[in-house]
Formats: sequence, C-alpha cells, structure tokens
Amino acid sequence: MPADFLPSRADAPRTLWRGASLATMAPGKPWGWIEDGALLTEGARIAWVGSATELPAGLRTDDEIELPGGVLTPGLIDAHTHLVYGGHRAREFELRLQGATYEEIARAGGGIRSTVAATRAATDDELLRCALQRASVLMAEGVTTLEIKSGYGLSEHHEARCLRVARRVGQRLPLTVRTSALAAHALPPEFEGRPDAYIAAIIDWLPRWHAEGLVDAVDGFCENIAFSASQMQRVFDAARALDLPVKLHAEQLSDCGGSVMAAQYRALSCDHLEYLSPAGVQALAASGTVAMLLPGAFYFLREKQLPPVGALREAGVPMAIATDHNPGSSPTLSPLLMLNMACTLFRLTPEEALAGMTRHAAQALGLGHSHGQLSAGRQADFVHWAVDHPNELAYPFGHRPCQLRVHAGVPDAADLARIAPAPEF
Repeated sequence: MPADFLPSRADAPRTLWRGASLATMAPGKPWGWIEDGALLTEGARIAWVGSATELPAGLRTDDEIELPGGVLTPGLIDAHTHLVYGGHRAREFELRLQGATYEEIARAGGGIRSTVAATRAATDDELLRCALQRASVLMAEGVTTLEIKSGYGLSEHHEARCLRVARRVGQRLPLTVRTSALAAHALPPEFEGRPDAYIAAIIDWLPRWHAEGLVDAVDGFCENIAFSASQMQRVFDAARALDLPVKLHAEQLSDCGGSVMAAQYRALSCDHLEYLSPAGVQALAASGTVAMLLPGAFYFLREKQLPPVGALREAGVPMAIATDHNPGSSPTLSPLLMLNMACTLFRLTPEEALAGMTRHAAQALGLGHSHGQLSAGRQADFVHWAVDHPNELAYPFGHRPCQLRVHAGVPDAADLARIAPAPEF
C-alpha cells in the first residue's frame, strides 16, 4: 500500500470514491489536478487521494461510490459571513439608488444600527430559523464550512444570543461553523458619543463569552465610520490575553492603517482591503495574514477603488474570497457568483478564485491544517460538480452544478440517490 495511506482504523468505515477527476487544490501543480482520480475516506477524514490506477489490488473498503464523471473539489469555505440577523434593508438599497451613500445612511442612523434594532427585537428561534435557511442556500452551492460573525447585537446579552444561534446552526446542519465575535462592528445607541467606553465594555464581555465557548476569533470594523486602529488594538490585546486569534474589517472605505496594526497581531485575515496601502501589503506578507476579498460588497455598493490584487499577488499574500453575506452591503447567498465576480471585477484567475474559497479560506479561519484541500489526514469535506473542469465553476453565473456534497465523510442522502446509477434489470 502506498506510503501516503493513513493507518487503518478498525472502527471507521472506509468508502472509496472514484469515477471523477480531482481538483485537490493542493499547491505544487495547477489545481492540484488528478485525472481519473480516486479518494478513500475513513470515517470523517480522508485516508488517501490519488489516481485510480494507483489503487492497490485487494484494498479493503466498506463501500464504493462510482461517480458519473465530473470533478471533485474540496468543500467550499465561506470564511466571512454575517448570517445571524433580523430584518432586511431593502429600503436603504432604494435610497442608495436615489443618491445616498453607504456612509451617509450609516451616519443618519441607518445601516448597521437599523439591523441591530431588528436583531434585538427578534426571538432566538426567529434568528435561528432565518440563519438555517440562509446556510442551507449556501450549502446547496457546495459550502461545507462557514464562518458566522456576531455584530448585530452590540450589547453583552444580544451579542451572546447571536453567537449561541451561530453555534446552533453548526449543531443542526451538516456544516462546520466557526464563530467570530464582532461586537466592535458599530457604536450602539446607548454608547452614542462614547466609543472608548464601548470598547472598554467589549473588553469586559469577551472573557465571559470565551468561557462559555462561544468565540473562535475576535473581529472588528476599523474605519472612519466605525473604530480607529488604536481602539481596535485595545480589543486585540484583550483577545490575545484569552489566546483568541483576531481578524479585521480594514481599508474598505479609506486607509485607516488597520491592516498594518492587525498584521502586528498576526491576524488570521484582513477583509475588504480596497484602500490597502503598499505598506499594508508588505505587512500582510510578513505576517502570513490572509487578504480576504469581498467582491459582493464591492459590487453592491458600486465601489470604484479596486483592492490591489496585483501587489498582493506579487508579494505572495494568500487571497481568500467570501460572500460577506449581510443585509446591508452584500445580501448574496451565492458563493459561485462570488467566484465569478472575483474574476470579472478583481481579475483573479479561476484557479486563484477557487483557492480563495478552499485552501486560503481555510487558512483565514485557522483551519489550514485540516480543511481546504483533498489530501490524506484532512477532514473529508468535498463536493462533486457536474463540470468537466473546475474553471467552469467561476465562468457562468446563475448555475448550480453541485451534484453531491460530503461533510466529514457523510454524503447528503438525497444527493447520493440522485447521482447513483439506475439499477440494471
């Protein structure tokens, strides 16, 4: 048996998946491509990946799944979403089309604050029901791992509610969910004119949320309509004291220096980055921080300042792509559309875009060792697509080529029944 097979575990069922080509997204060759591939799962992990011709004779399996051609990729990872919230902001969409800017709406009490009011008014069950519906739509396009931020509660009680709902999404659905505490998203009404006092309150809340097991990372919005780099530094110091990783919404509307500051904390990711400076690019490169590009928000807000993709590429900064699903600036639930937008708006290649929703997205969640590639030892999250080549995932839009979604080695039963060959009589 080849050396890259994992040792067999007697208590874990072994399933062999074959009949499709593999885009493993492992670095080293384009797409990590394997023509006529095979993938062996053992329970929730991948035991072996390679060419079907290299499978040893007499390999013991509990089940074999013959796929009808197509391509297997790692499960998609949506590493930046605001999935738990109440209400919607269709009226603000209309106002922007009448000439109001995102910043003007926010300063007038709309924007994030209007969603905060709706979220606080919603029950936990209402928040969960809507979040489950949104997550299910993402799953239908191949998402197996999801980050969910808080940020629409903006009080200790309501932020904790949102984080608990996010945890319940991962418990109710076959989906890996990572949570980020984004209390530093906007200034709540009760702290009007007192941003430093609000930052102090967040620092007080974090240990209790962490003790309850609600937080995987700490996030914030560093912008002229939100919080300064020095204020976010105080939050990040508190996160560091709790051994929690950090990430940051930075340089979306202006260059506030957030990315340079976040890189000093080796942030998992800096997100948006339309106004990222050359110094910011170099800081991300030196720290290993992922540049999270969010084409949905860029498109929806009709922004003109492009993130410096060429400079990020030249500096070797990993670039991730996400939906940034939220009610105000990116109300999309289509990761495949984001792949297309990353290519058409930001000029990423299709391979870079897919790496941005697999390998680099995993890195942005601190899961780079366990998710985002098809290789032995990683979690068995993968998707079968009815395409001939993975570049077709970013090329059209409005399509749903996801045929089969497998999370932690368990396929969706309805998907499996649909692609299984008809019995012969």
